Amino acid sequence: MRFPFKGRYTVRLAINGDDVRKAQALRHLTFIDGTGAATRSTAIDTDDYDAICDHILIEDAKTGDLACCFRLLPLENGAEIDASYSSQFYDLEALRSFPDRVVEMGRFCTHPDHRTGEVLRIAWSAMTRYVDAREIKLMIGCSSFHGVDAETYKDAFALLKDNHLAPTCWLPRPKAANIFEFARKLSLRRPDKRQGMRLMPPLLRGYLSMGGWVSDHAVIDHDMNTLHVFTGLEISRVPDRISKALRRI
Repeated sequence: MRFPFKGRYTVRLAINGDDVRKAQALRHLTFIDGTGAATRSTAIDTDDYDAICDHILIEDAKTGDLACCFRLLPLENGAEIDASYSSQFYDLEALRSFPDRVVEMGRFCTHPDHRTGEVLRIAWSAMTRYVDAREIKLMIGCSSFHGVDAETYKDAFALLKDNHLAPTCWLPRPKAANIFEFARKLSLRRPDKRQGMRLMPPLLRGYLSMGGWVSDHAVIDHDMNTLHVFTGLEISRVPDRISKALRRI
């Protein structure tokens, strides 16, 4: 598939092992190096899912430097949900009945020198083109907060609890050993909405702006030094104005 973007950045699918290692090196810089995550034996972030995913690369058109990358794992329908990365951490039994195509987006990262709104918009537009080409109806993934101290993010979690929980029919259940059950523990907390949105990771803010929803608990991931929530976005719920804007980029 083609990503016909014009301007400072170009977008393409990884075509060989060198491209994937380029993405893995950026992931290590972003997720591992100096973040408090468990150290790796090499300066790349890699796992078994890399071999079965499509990898999207957003590069500086002049220098060829990698500005942003993420990977996409297409699934034919909810019956294949156990093949997803997220299924290691969440009980996704409710999603088994999802009848249409699903894609899991993961390992989204941006180089520190390219953390701009432009790159984020291009990334979302590239995802939109991928979704369109494959007729995908549901996007899923894990959205991460840095660190494992849930107290830091109470207003963000309370805001998610009030406004963005998954529909009951799709709600993931706990599976991981270490979790923070924010919907239950913060049931009486009224969030500071401005503070809650300020603490929300940019990628998760993007999901929520398009009608995305989350699990009622966060997984405490000491290996990556993050708290993450399962995130879903039903493509049919994306507002028309956002959908049209992403297709115009």
